[in-house]
Amino acid sequence: MRILVRLTRHLAFPAMFIFLFAGSPVTGYAQSFSLYTPFTSISVPPGESIDYPIDVINKTSSIKSSAIRVEGLPKGWTWLMKSGGWNIGSLAVLPGEKKNFSLDVQVPLKVDKGTYHFTVTAPGLSTLPLTVVVSQQGTFKTELTTDQANMAGAANSTFTFNTKLRNVTDAAQAYALNADAPPGWKVSFKANYKQVSSVNIEPGHTENITVELKPTDETPAGNYKIPVSASTGTTSADVTLEVGITGSYGLQVTTPSGLLSTSATAGGNKKLDLVVKNTGSAELKNIALTSALPTNWNVSFEPQKIDDLPAGQSIDVAATITPDDKAIVGDYMANLTARTAETSALAPLRVSVETSVLWSWAGILIILLGLSSIYFMFRKYGRR
Repeated sequence: MRILVRLTRHLAFPAMFIFLFAGSPVTGYAQSFSLYTPFTSISVPPGESIDYPIDVINKTSSIKSSAIRVEGLPKGWTWLMKSGGWNIGSLAVLPGEKKNFSLDVQVPLKVDKGTYHFTVTAPGLSTLPLTVVVSQQGTFKTELTTDQANMAGAANSTFTFNTKLRNVTDAAQAYALNADAPPGWKVSFKANYKQVSSVNIEPGHTENITVELKPTDETPAGNYKIPVSASTGTTSADVTLEVGITGSYGLQVTTPSGLLSTSATAGGNKKLDLVVKNTGSAELKNIALTSALPTNWNVSFEPQKIDDLPAGQSIDVAATITPDDKAIVGDYMANLTARTAETSALAPLRVSVETSVLWSWAGILIILLGLSSIYFMFRKYGRR
């Protein structure tokens, strides 16, 4: 009896060891061929594409080949497996080595906020559970946005806005572009540096749209809101752009008659009346009057500088032009300019240089002296 008890005791421990070890082949087998990714739980917004890098690890002593399946993926979600640039459905791995592949999972745009579970499986060998947390409710709409919605400048400026048009739907869309600008304003849309009136955008994609607004030069100062829209038969989006007009800048230099020509004598002074007019809608300050003249010519202005000139008003300026005293008879160009920090105006003046009056009288006198000499000689020697 004692021998039997002792034998039982001696046999009990090995039996228990064998019993505990009996379950290990399953565990060890499962660990010998495994699927692995470091990203087992990911949070993304609707419409996002998730790229999982997955390793297939074979720790056995033989080649393992298995199909790779994606199971439990929610309805409407899509996936694609690639390795070495090829779409795959199974992999073979040499003993003691590992292979990798990428699993691209596309979260649909029209999806509820929440947590979703699915698995990547090598049937009978390994299972890799994955979790995706959709961070917000799917919108299924169009989005039109801009980082800079307001600008300010003169009425004769061009205002350029950069916008982004995103197709957050599950189908390609052809968007018509439109802007409700004030009458007379010029509006243009550009995509990929080309002027367009509509754009085609694939689902989940974004197109950069440049909006150019050109007011009329006579646009009064003030703030103007311009609604811009992108629309199809089923979806649309809009954004409001704001333009602040500080006024337009314009100058004109002319004469009271509008005739930009005059005559002068070499070395003499010629006074010319000019009119400097503010043709814009904003006040102009510190208007300087300058000239570009032929060599050795001079010009002076009175006044030399205009401190301020309200919109739509004009001021008389007297210009005194002095040609070179050696200037020969002919036509010359004298460019008269009015300039401010914002704008400038040029008056191209044609000046005809004529013979001096003194030289005219001198010529007449010489002719008379010549005639008198002939007459005297005729009287004196004509009778002989």
